[in-house]
Amino acid sequence: MQEKVGVVLLNLGGPDSLEAVEPFLYNLFVDPDIINFPGSFLVRKPLARLISSKRHPSIQEQYKKIGGKSPLKEFTLGQARLLEEKLNENFPARVFAAMRYWHPFTAEVLDEIEKEGIKKVILLPLYPQYSKATTESSVKEWKKQLAERGGIDGLQWSLIEHYYDFPPYLDAFIERINQGLERFPAEQRDKVNILFSAHGTPMKLVREGDPYSGHICETVSAIMERGGWANPHHLCFQSKVGPQKWLTPSTPTTIEELAAEGVKNMLLVPVAFASDHLETLFELGIEYRHIAEQKGVDRYEVTEGLNYSEKFIDALAQLVFQKLGALGKAAKSI
Repeated sequence: MQEKVGVVLLNLGGPDSLEAVEPFLYNLFVDPDIINFPGSFLVRKPLARLISSKRHPSIQEQYKKIGGKSPLKEFTLGQARLLEEKLNENFPARVFAAMRYWHPFTAEVLDEIEKEGIKKVILLPLYPQYSKATTESSVKEWKKQLAERGGIDGLQWSLIEHYYDFPPYLDAFIERINQGLERFPAEQRDKVNILFSAHGTPMKLVREGDPYSGHICETVSAIMERGGWANPHHLCFQSKVGPQKWLTPSTPTTIEELAAEGVKNMLLVPVAFASDHLETLFELGIEYRHIAEQKGVDRYEVTEGLNYSEKFIDALAQLVFQKLGALGKAAKSI
C-alpha cells in the first residue's frame, strides 16, 4: 500500500466576510515581511492596528462591490479539490490550503496533517514568482507553527520554490489570453494592447535582491514568445500601499499614457495571480476600467483568473510529480 502524500497550497487568503476585513488587514500588516524598517519591531503591532482600523472602511466598500467577501478562499479550496482528484489518479494524495492571513491558517492545516498521519508533504505556493513577501513569508509561518508544536514525528516536507517559467503554467495563461482576445472584433485582435498587470512590491525589496520583479519579467517574455502574438504588450504594476517607492510603471499610469497615445483596445492580464480576488475583480475590473473609459478607451477587457483552469490544475499536478521524482519518492505509476 502506497503512503499518502500531502500537498499544501500556500496562499495569502482573504476576508470571507465584511467583518473579517479589519482583522485580515491587521494580520497582513503585522507580518514582518510586509512592514520592515529599522526599529519596526518596536511599533509593528500598534502600527498594524492603526493601519487596519483606518483602511478597513474603504476596503469594505471595495469588497461590497465584488460580492461582500474575497473569493480567494473558495477558489483556493476548489483548486485543492481538483488537484487532489488529479493526483489520486496516480497515487494516494491529500491536498490542503494554508492561508497566510486568514482561515484556514497554517496551524489548522498542520492539525489536519497530524490527525491523518501524513508523513510526506510538499509545499506548493500559489505564488508562481518567488518573493520574500509571499513564498518566503508563508514558509516562515510553516516553520514557526511546526516549531511551536515541537514538530510532527516523522514528518518530511519539501518546497516547490517557484514555477514562473514552467511551460504548462505558461500554457494556462496563454489560453486565458486567447479567450480574452476573442472578446474583440476579429479585425482588431492583432492590434489589441496586452497589459500584463502584476502586484507591485516596494523597491526596497528589489534592492535587497528579491527575485520577484525579475521573475515577473521572465514570465511575461515567456508567455509572449510561447503565445506567438505580435500584439504590443506592456508590463505594469498595481496595488501600491504607503509612501514608499514601488515598482513602476503603475497600471493606472500605463492605461492613461496609452490612452493619450490613442490606444482604443486594451486587454488586462493579471499575470502574478493564481485566481481572481480583490486586485483583479475590483482594481482591474472596476477601478482601472473607470480610468480607461474616462480617458477614451473604447474596449477594456480583463482576462479571467486561472481559477479552475484545467491547464493550470494540470501544471500544478506536474510540479508535484516532478518534485516527487526529484526526491526519489515518486510512485511507479507516474
